[in-house]
Amino acid sequence: MSSHNLEYSQNSATLTLAQVDSSKRTRVAVSMRSISTIGGQSRPVTSGFDKSVRIAISSAFGLGLSPVAPGTCGALLGVLIHLTLLRFGSSGIVVLLLFLSLAIVSVANWLLTPFAVHYWRDPDPQHFVLDEIAGYLVVAIICPFMTEWYTIAAGFLLFRCFDIIKLPPARQIDRDWTGAAGILLDDIVSGVYAGGALWGLWILARAVGLHK
Repeated sequence: MSSHNLEYSQNSATLTLAQVDSSKRTRVAVSMRSISTIGGQSRPVTSGFDKSVRIAISSAFGLGLSPVAPGTCGALLGVLIHLTLLRFGSSGIVVLLLFLSLAIVSVANWLLTPFAVHYWRDPDPQHFVLDEIAGYLVVAIICPFMTEWYTIAAGFLLFRCFDIIKLPPARQIDRDWTGAAGILLDDIVSGVYAGGALWGLWILARAVGLHK
């Protein structure tokens, strides 16, 4: 073999080894990224106090950690927020503050979804209840007449019923959507249904003289 051909073969072998090495590094990098993600979202890095705070907020300060009906228990924090805001008196101010509360809860849901999905090992964790809080707040916004215990209780129960039944498009969102949007939006839709139903009952009660 001539020296020219020998040099060419050595260069080709070197190039092939470099390509293989590059391919291995690429596969390793892809594998590491796959390991560090769950459901297409980055695994959050948490430790100690930060983790405890995230669990507390995600579970509505422990209400959603109930072994029985965690969604219903978590939604009670929405009722507490509503009752607190009613102290401000004016209906217009209360509705504005309810909108602000809904925005804060929705942002928290968006930010904490990756942590909750990873921590509870579930794409829609039952103990992650910020979506239930948001859904109840939607009912309170739609129905500003919810100022007495019986209207608040009715709004709460209607929301929980619609959230369990999941009428379209809530059912499709819950089934087909993933991530923060999928977790939150089906509860928003159920809240709209509950608000509409409560308005119907309110109008009916006034029509038959059960409420003035």
